[in-house]
Amino acid sequence: MPGDRNVEEWKSWRELEKTLNVRSFSSTRRDRAFALRRISNRRSESTYSLEKFSGPFSNLPSKPSLRLNAAKPCYPAPMKQRIFPALLALLLPLAGCYARPQTASSPDTSKADNPPPRTHQRSAGAAAGFDFYLLNLSWSPEFCQSHPSATECGAHASFVLHGLWPQNANGSYPENCSNAPGPADPAQYKDIYPDQGLLKHEWTTHGTCSGLSADDFFAAARTAFHSVAIPPALSGLTSQVSMPPEQILGDFTASNPNIPRSSLALSCGNNYLTAVEVCLDKNLHPMACPSVRSCRANVVRIPPP
Repeated sequence: MPGDRNVEEWKSWRELEKTLNVRSFSSTRRDRAFALRRISNRRSESTYSLEKFSGPFSNLPSKPSLRLNAAKPCYPAPMKQRIFPALLALLLPLAGCYARPQTASSPDTSKADNPPPRTHQRSAGAAAGFDFYLLNLSWSPEFCQSHPSATECGAHASFVLHGLWPQNANGSYPENCSNAPGPADPAQYKDIYPDQGLLKHEWTTHGTCSGLSADDFFAAARTAFHSVAIPPALSGLTSQVSMPPEQILGDFTASNPNIPRSSLALSCGNNYLTAVEVCLDKNLHPMACPSVRSCRANVVRIPPP
């Protein structure tokens, strides 16, 4: 719209354009002259040069030389009504060509990958599908404070065997890998598992993932347990003490020169010592722990046996 035209003038010229263009194939001189007369008193100057049409009607050109929409072809109204539905029918099928169907070769990537944390993540795995063993030595006095009637608590031991657990280097661990039967004579392992219920649990949950028979698994657990010497500073406690975790693990490396510090981890709960863990390869040799958390407390309390 030109800048100096007001709204009413623009509407008038648009009406003129419609009259002259839409009827260009069938309008008469009288129709065009009537349209020009309607706006002649509203504008005296224009780019349309109204002086060309001020003469008698007989002198009007049969085709006015209008510059407005000169580059656009004009069609009768019935023709326009037929063209738009036809174009719409043609474009709709073409639009469907751009749809990208979900196929196996183009997976849905709208969901952002959000993998769960690996630390202590359980995984179902076949027997022997693990990377190393984690030997868990539980501090019995802490357990017995809340379970005084437990079978193992009558011996007033210090560290006892909790389990020999298959682990993966990424922090996950297999469990319940098969329905293989337990040992034929569980009583022969009473020295390491006084509680037969715990022995059954350890075999079903962890031993079935070792790739060993029940007897071979518990024999390996016994060997691993007896290969670790308990520091005298802990086994001989007579009263509760508080120690930094690093000092406790330092006592273990001092009592076991073959076990480096990198093979040890300490577990705690509510700032109480609960266990010391040793990472072992499948041949039960100490190895650096790849992904085992250790207690981060500054000091842990240690009740006596």
